[in-house]
Amino acid sequence: MTVCWFGQFPAASPDLTWLADVVAGTPALRQGVIYTPSDTSDPYLDDGPPPQLVLQLYFDDIAALEAALAPSGYLRQLRALDMSDARQQAMLIRRFPVPDPVFRTSPDEQPCTYLVAYEGSADDLPAWLAHYIDDHPPIMTQFPGVRQVEVYICIDWCGGLPCPRIAHMQRNKVVFDSPAALTAALNSPVRHEMRAAFHRFPSFTGPITHFPMTTRTVEGNSQHAG
Repeated sequence: MTVCWFGQFPAASPDLTWLADVVAGTPALRQGVIYTPSDTSDPYLDDGPPPQLVLQLYFDDIAALEAALAPSGYLRQLRALDMSDARQQAMLIRRFPVPDPVFRTSPDEQPCTYLVAYEGSADDLPAWLAHYIDDHPPIMTQFPGVRQVEVYICIDWCGGLPCPRIAHMQRNKVVFDSPAALTAALNSPVRHEMRAAFHRFPSFTGPITHFPMTTRTVEGNSQHAG
């Protein structure tokens, strides 16, 4: 069961070199992603300022994730970040193949991700998730220029970082070569299909956030990474 941990921080130092080094050294890490704010144009949505920093750390199993996040675990080093308003969550990963997964990002740019979170609850969560997984990713994978599509489902987990946990029922992301590529996708006919599909969702409550984020990938040292 491939899992990941999200850490969301409302404020962050502009110098994140040390953070990339910490992430890269995480035991059993498959991959880490450091997200910082980007800028795009969505014809339907504007959810305000994005968080200043989001970490997403991938592990092959829950045991590796929990070991890294234990009170005395390696990732206690993240306490150097401002934890006062930070939030965290571990989630199960579902990946969906896209027509062309090869990044073609120019040397002076980094990929751009649309991070989405369904922060509330559903009347029937298993039914809601089943509908979403059957209905939404087949549309998401048709975005022009999309390189990655992933959907995340909430799980229970153990960890010792001193910041509150959140229990978003679901998250997802679509990743593109650049902010311009994401903007083009958000203004394509596929975006209108996505909006129509949204109105087919089973009943749920709570906010949904959509944030464009500059995406820096840090390779892990998991011996199973590929």
